Amino acid sequence: MAKKKRGKKHEEEASEAWLLPYSDLMTLLLALFIALFAISQTDQTKLQALAQAFTAAFNMGGPSMFEGFGTNTSMQREVMSDEDAGNDAYIKENQSLENLKEQLDNYIEQNQLQEELSTQMEEEGLMIRIKEKALFPSGSAELVEESQRIGPIVAGLLASVPERVLISGHTDTDPINTAEFPSNWELSSVRAMTFMKYLLSINANLNPARFSAIGYGEYRPIAPNDTPENKQKNRRVEILIARTLAFNPNEGVNRQSDVDLVAR
Repeated sequence: MAKKKRGKKHEEEASEAWLLPYSDLMTLLLALFIALFAISQTDQTKLQALAQAFTAAFNMGGPSMFEGFGTNTSMQREVMSDEDAGNDAYIKENQSLENLKEQLDNYIEQNQLQEELSTQMEEEGLMIRIKEKALFPSGSAELVEESQRIGPIVAGLLASVPERVLISGHTDTDPINTAEFPSNWELSSVRAMTFMKYLLSINANLNPARFSAIGYGEYRPIAPNDTPENKQKNRRVEILIARTLAFNPNEGVNRQSDVDLVAR
């Protein structure tokens, strides 16, 4: 019986199925790197450009796995609009305080009060500093006659703006121990309260709800307590016209709290 002729054994082709999971793995790794990059970067423009570059390289016409990366343009416009409106309000309030400072500086110059009164724009708002000798005798909380030159003009300016007002008393490091004032805490506190009440009494347009008073004693010096001249600088009453708005380039404009004001 004739044997069947055996043909050559068919050589199986090498399988290419491994390419599919490999491709999926590479895609997932790429997505992970993009996500990590997005978390670590704040430059949205660069992130969006990178996402578009990967999309062009790997997207085959369907929905892109990188969709959503980068800046959301409509949301960005909305946030920028809110910030611009807030910044405008901040600039307007700042200009109002600057005008107030200019008015008081003119009054100081015209009445030669440079040695008793000064103004300064600070982060918290407009600061008005009045030296002790313009308001009180040494070691006392009774207002002197000189205070009548300063009180009415300060009260009038405060009535022209809506911001909150913090009046604070300050002393030097020389100790005091009397029946009325056992320490500089009491002296500075009573002085702040006395001057606040005086301002409210001479101008009916002032709203008491806007005002607060506090005594810091010798613990908020503006000069070293090493000479009589420097100690004189530290014995003072301060009037802070506090900003209502604070400029923040990253988060827009936020309202300051009463806690921030008192904790300055």
